[in-house]
Amino acid sequence: MKKEDIKLLGDAHIATSIDTPLRPDAFDKSDNEKINAIQRHFEAIMHELGLDLTDDSLSGTPYRFAKMYVKELFYGLNPNNRPKISTFHNKYGYKKMLVEKDINIDSSCEHHFLPIVGIAHIGYIPKDKVVGLSKINRLVDYYAHRPQVQERLCLQILKDLQDALETEDVIVVINAKHLCVSSRGIKDKNSSTTTMEYGGNFIEPEQRNSFLKLID
Repeated sequence: MKKEDIKLLGDAHIATSIDTPLRPDAFDKSDNEKINAIQRHFEAIMHELGLDLTDDSLSGTPYRFAKMYVKELFYGLNPNNRPKISTFHNKYGYKKMLVEKDINIDSSCEHHFLPIVGIAHIGYIPKDKVVGLSKINRLVDYYAHRPQVQERLCLQILKDLQDALETEDVIVVINAKHLCVSSRGIKDKNSSTTTMEYGGNFIEPEQRNSFLKLID
């Protein structure tokens, strides 16, 4: 994309797919190979900024940065890191809504690679399967730890839980602050963004409103 087109587009989101855009060769290199390559590139960035890489405080930064990107901030890019979502037979016959609220979101926007920080609320109505509560948190964390847009993050969590639970009756709400809004551009420190995706019984306003009252 040309610089003029990037400026014209601004922060607008281009909808392509529910899947994170990845090249076919995304995982041909090992994590260590990626860390070594990113380290070299970030050294060059720091050099262009005029920083003295011989300084004791800065000399280890390129490696720390590279390791953080591969092993921590963006570990969710690798499908091998997806948590195992163990489900169990709904022996109790529980058929009412189950809600997991205030799940931490620590993500990064794919336009500026700046933090997205907030919370997710998830509800579902069990049919034959239920899922361990901590598994929901782990799934949210997995999808959050990749370059994201909030709308896609919402959809990825929803779709994965629907597939795991074998029901469409799932709802996901995310409220988050975007540092690309608060620390650059408009520099609005107070605004936040809320997204919501749902299916099945949550299409009905009464069911959806019951969930929204529980997370209020």
